[in-house]
Amino acid sequence: MTAHLTNGAANGVGNGTYLGVSLQELPKSHVFTANLPPDPEFKTPPDSHRAPRGNLGPRMVKGALFTYVRPEETESPELLGISRTALHDIGLKAGVENTEEFKSVVAGNKLYWDDGTEEGIYPWAQCYGGWQFGSWAGQLGDGRAISLFESTNPSTKTRYEIQLKGAGRTPYSRFADGKAVLRSSIREFVVSEALNGLHIPTTRALALTLAPKSTVRRERLEPGALVARFAESWLRIGTFDIIRARGDRKLVRTLANYVAENVYSGWESLPSALEDPSKPNASALNPPRSVPSDTIEGEPGLEENRYARLYREIARRNAKTVAAWQAYAFTNGVLNTDNTSLLGLSLDFGPFAFLDNFDPSYTPNHDDHALRYSYKNQPSIIWWNLVRLGESLGELIGSGAKIDDEIFVEKGVSEDFAPELIKRAETIIGNVGEEYKTVFLAEYTRLMRARLGLVSEQESDFQELFSELLDTLEALELDFNHFFRRLSSVKVSELTSEEQRKQKASIFFHAEGMTATSGATEPAARERVAAWLERWAKRVGEDWGEKDEERENEMKKVNPNFIPRSWVLDEILQKVEHDGERDVIQRVMAMAEHPFEEEWGGDREEEERWCGDVPRHGRMMQCSCSS
Repeated sequence: MTAHLTNGAANGVGNGTYLGVSLQELPKSHVFTANLPPDPEFKTPPDSHRAPRGNLGPRMVKGALFTYVRPEETESPELLGISRTALHDIGLKAGVENTEEFKSVVAGNKLYWDDGTEEGIYPWAQCYGGWQFGSWAGQLGDGRAISLFESTNPSTKTRYEIQLKGAGRTPYSRFADGKAVLRSSIREFVVSEALNGLHIPTTRALALTLAPKSTVRRERLEPGALVARFAESWLRIGTFDIIRARGDRKLVRTLANYVAENVYSGWESLPSALEDPSKPNASALNPPRSVPSDTIEGEPGLEENRYARLYREIARRNAKTVAAWQAYAFTNGVLNTDNTSLLGLSLDFGPFAFLDNFDPSYTPNHDDHALRYSYKNQPSIIWWNLVRLGESLGELIGSGAKIDDEIFVEKGVSEDFAPELIKRAETIIGNVGEEYKTVFLAEYTRLMRARLGLVSEQESDFQELFSELLDTLEALELDFNHFFRRLSSVKVSELTSEEQRKQKASIFFHAEGMTATSGATEPAARERVAAWLERWAKRVGEDWGEKDEERENEMKKVNPNFIPRSWVLDEILQKVEHDGERDVIQRVMAMAEHPFEEEWGGDREEEERWCGDVPRHGRMMQCSCSS
């Protein structure tokens, strides 16, 4: 079985305009399973296909990064919704969602593998481990996710791994059923595309399918569903965790090679060494690349080899993603190492939420009593996870110039070389920590400046505008994203006097007025917001002059009118599960995919309500990991 199966995708390109292709024509591959070690119990697709599904597990899987396993068949599936943006990004043509082939594939009922000829691509589930809430959890893996194939967009040449979540039990399901409930599936389906619409790196969602004959027990009996989702890679820090925990040093190198060569764009795509990773200069923010894979950079004792460059790139990408989470007040809810992407993608959505009232200590996970994964802790937790990755790669990054020495590759660290290796690895990890902070702060500052309509950079912005605004939002319990969107429509000419600024302050309050539990009175709140507005008006005036309308338009391009808040998602679930409504899925997806629009051509009253003030009972909701 070859790693690449090419179809007639050229049909989708005509006169320079990409039209998309059918699902059958979409180029498919299985680079992941062709290059990495399979489950030794079922080494080939026929081994797995001929075995009863019950014989595949759950069980411990060692010396492997995946198991061949097919999805369970879904009886009478109903396609509830698709993402049109996702269809386009994969390279599929409009209308493909109406074909029986598409509906069968996203329900797990069609494989691109032929039982008779044993040709094609057989599905698989990944093996990984993880640190969960700070404790080692051992083997985890794709307990309810099964990858069907990889596809390549014929126009962009981007390769994605197409996966079904809720497709049934795998060897990694432990004591669970491998299913997903409609509740969690709707949430992941919508938020994946909403984050993409906000330009935040994320895994994607292609289709949502109801499994009407499947009843799943969680906190209650719930209907089952499947999400067809995709990403350039589903590899996560937990993939390295499990290999390191088992002491398989050769497999660590194999996986690192695969990540650099097949997930990233090759070793030469990785960043060159920095002179001072703590300084936010042009080199640190946009380092040169194109470094040959065998090049050793840095001074004696701190030599960086290609694996150090790989580690730094993973850290840099995660720094930018968590900066975007903070800038848009997105809280993942469960940031274990098995939920932290090697590509820096937002990954595996459980009890996530966007903040309503700005509360840095908020966590959407009602089981996180220690607030480990609260909004304010996300940057430090992602770094904690990256340190675990540094430990897994420690031997490789600490070896410096000896990385390809034959004796080192075969036998590992000698006793006399160990102190030098450990010191180098620890120093590099520490330096990457500084680089992580530098990249995070630069990206967060860039996004916050854009959200506030600023063009120039001034050192005073962080304290006088950013910090003071966040303190004000927290003290007055104001809505984070509503503040920025409403600010986008404020004209500088409306803020020329103290009285005007105090009057304008009320547009940022909740519909029921000042509700802060701190006891702040409305006059005091108006005065505080007005003082901030005065500083803001002065700064945007410096940047834009008389071009206030242009500044408003630019702000509305980065400040969403719609975000999928928890109360909205709960309402959608109610409509679908209990009221039998179906069109609501596509209405909310139109808003999620294009969050900056003023209207979307749907139910106008519904759109205004979903974009408007959060009902008091729906603010700062929490849910469980099964969500």
